[in-house]
Amino acid sequence: MSVLVTGGAGYIGSHVVRALRLGGLDCVVVDDLSSGHRSFVPSDVQLIDHNILETEVVAKAMVELEVEAVVHLAGYKYAGVSVQRPLHTYEQNVQGTVSLLQAMGEAGVDKIVFSSSAAVYGTPDVDVVTEQTPPAPESPYGESKLIGEWLLRDAARAFSMHHTSLRYFNVVGSAVPDLYDTSPHNLFPLVIEALGEGRTPRIHGDDYPTPDGTCVRDYVHVGDLADAHVVAARKLLDGVPLEPVYNLGSGDGVSVRQIMDAVAEATGIAFDPEIGDRRPGDPARIVASGELAARDLDWAMRHTLVDMVRSAWDARR
Repeated sequence: MSVLVTGGAGYIGSHVVRALRLGGLDCVVVDDLSSGHRSFVPSDVQLIDHNILETEVVAKAMVELEVEAVVHLAGYKYAGVSVQRPLHTYEQNVQGTVSLLQAMGEAGVDKIVFSSSAAVYGTPDVDVVTEQTPPAPESPYGESKLIGEWLLRDAARAFSMHHTSLRYFNVVGSAVPDLYDTSPHNLFPLVIEALGEGRTPRIHGDDYPTPDGTCVRDYVHVGDLADAHVVAARKLLDGVPLEPVYNLGSGDGVSVRQIMDAVAEATGIAFDPEIGDRRPGDPARIVASGELAARDLDWAMRHTLVDMVRSAWDARR
């Protein structure tokens, strides 16, 4: 028995693979390495270097490797850039998920944990979002993730697909020193790279309707996030019904400027960030309750903001 992890060579996916294996589950990774790294996959975990759009390849791998469940993280994940690349975003995230579900159907695999996103909410009109907050995505990325949730819902109706979708908020930090965020668009790697090169980090917009004018986000540690996937996958494998959607959030918001202050404190490098233009597709504030996930997935914030910053800094160094 094994779990197929799509996108398992990426930052979050590789953490999920490590957590699944620590939880006693064998893993197989499918990743075309367009943004992932071969070195992030343990040497004793099979890596299938293909895109999930290659339906027959994925289906064959599932049968040959006796896959019983899928954790689906593969996709194009850059919300801001998706505004300029909507067709590519839909191809990778929507057509990719359709292809994966087709492969699962051919292989007789009927359990999936889906990597969704806080981007499905857009800019909510409540201080703290719950799973009942109406989705209102503001970018092709957010729209593609919402469509992914719909695809799973419809697959469940049509042929009894057992599923759950985990809506990530801002995932940061490192759980092990050899895995880290290499995204060219995420806040933590951008700040750390700038400091490492002697440049001044930049804030994208300081005129948002928030207390200090910078975006407010809900930051969660990647290790805590990975652990929730293990619980979700195990429950699906054990036949335990789960909610269709869970927020993985802390309930607390932190502004980008506060993050900059925390980075300066953790690294000992004093700096006054530059202020740039807003990025398209960035909502002013989004913070979520994780109460439902705490009830069903043992979700908890086991790392502080300082832990998140220091672990990210140490891993990148």
